[in-house]
Amino acid sequence: MLTRELTSQSLPFLRLHDKVYQALELMNENRVAHLPVVDGDKFIGILSEQDLLQAENDNASLDSFEQSFSTVSVKEEEHFLKAVQLAADNGLSVVPVVTEENELLGTVAYNDLLKFSSEFMSLSEPGGLIVLEMESNQYSFNDISKLVETTNAQITQLNTSNDPQTAMMQVTLRINKPDISDIVAAFQRHEYNVKYFFGIPLSQFLKWGI
Repeated sequence: MLTRELTSQSLPFLRLHDKVYQALELMNENRVAHLPVVDGDKFIGILSEQDLLQAENDNASLDSFEQSFSTVSVKEEEHFLKAVQLAADNGLSVVPVVTEENELLGTVAYNDLLKFSSEFMSLSEPGGLIVLEMESNQYSFNDISKLVETTNAQITQLNTSNDPQTAMMQVTLRINKPDISDIVAAFQRHEYNVKYFFGIPLSQFLKWGI
């Protein structure tokens, strides 16, 4: 899903001649801590509530805060997970979406990004979750996939991440059936380190620290 498909036109934007108090009112009304600033149609940055609250004069115009503008944004052709990454890395409540010409197309709220992420990972669908831990040079998608398929199951999602402190890789698998005890047993027989696993619904805690 591309970011342009997620943009909201209901969230407002700010202009350089707007006043501090006006910007704070808009943020409060829309329950966000950030809003994009435009000059004409051009995106020039994003301003935070924290910066505005430090203003000595509520009637000051926003152009006096240009040094505080963050230029973080995503292009309309980028995958929405890029917006999720930017929001998380920069602590943003909204992410501006811009065109190749740097015109503001709209914004995506962080709460909406979480909802889209849940849908993208099919978290509401029946299934199971397994997390493996291994050395990165031991990772083989083909081996993992074949092992899962021997239990008449399929991997519907696979994500990897690396722990910078231990250099260990974590492989998170979404499986298309809720009863995954046979898959966990198969991984253990093949000497995989099953760090933990869950059944669906995900709120049902099955086992930890195997």
